[in-house]
Amino acid sequence: MFTGTYTALITPFNRDETVDHGCLRAFVEWQVGQGVEGLVAVGTTGESPTLEFDEHIAAIQTVAEAARGRAKVIAGTGANATNEALELTRAVLGLGVDATLQVTPYYNKPNNEGLYRHFSAIADLGLPVMLYNVPSRTAREIPLPVITRLARHPNIAAIKEAGGSVDRVSAIRNACDIEIISGDDSLALPMISVGATGLISVASNVAPRETGDLVRAALAGDLATAQKLHMRLYPLFRDLFIDTSPIPCKTALHLMGRAPLTFRLPLCETTPEITAQIKSTLAACGIK
Repeated sequence: MFTGTYTALITPFNRDETVDHGCLRAFVEWQVGQGVEGLVAVGTTGESPTLEFDEHIAAIQTVAEAARGRAKVIAGTGANATNEALELTRAVLGLGVDATLQVTPYYNKPNNEGLYRHFSAIADLGLPVMLYNVPSRTAREIPLPVITRLARHPNIAAIKEAGGSVDRVSAIRNACDIEIISGDDSLALPMISVGATGLISVASNVAPRETGDLVRAALAGDLATAQKLHMRLYPLFRDLFIDTSPIPCKTALHLMGRAPLTFRLPLCETTPEITAQIKSTLAACGIK
């Protein structure tokens, strides 16, 4: 169901920190024109923790309307409170999205049974669910036995693996039949080589065509092309995480003239030194 490159979209803000829907529509149009297979709206890269409920849903609606069926849309509607995740997911059921991305509940660190009940309750709403394993953000990994159990649910479609481990892809594939999507740009190639079906990418905000070409080559088994593209883009993969994401990504897009450099606290601008490094990396990678 999920194959190729899915851009983990930024959420552009106006100077007054309201969501810039015009910029978001134009950004989606550019992404689709550059050939990405899908878009993830209001995930971590979209600064979901700082969006109010109505803003959250309106941003997802803008992405879905702008994509107009030309790329799959995955709605980030996760939360660490099950009732909140259910409310957000119910709100997008009629917006034409293809799936929902559900992050591991953060801070409250539920046990295995709590994780199972949380994700199952959301999947029971009927929209395909992509689990999101990102222990660096949540302090809680989705354990393999929980994934195996959840994979039996007809609406649990995939898992985004952003734990930094290629071995996890092999372990999940060995244990159950669920699609696995890399959540790390720099690990897309090795993860695809052991069975991942695509990438949810921060870097494709900045280099959608190039990142998509890497993933398509890897999926086609063209290792030489994929390796060449990986090495070309590796400095970008690295430097988009030189400060807290999505700060470097928005900085790069601002330098490219594609998005305003506006954040909501507690996120803020990076240093002049890091900005200069990002500018240098864009030039070195041939990104304009």
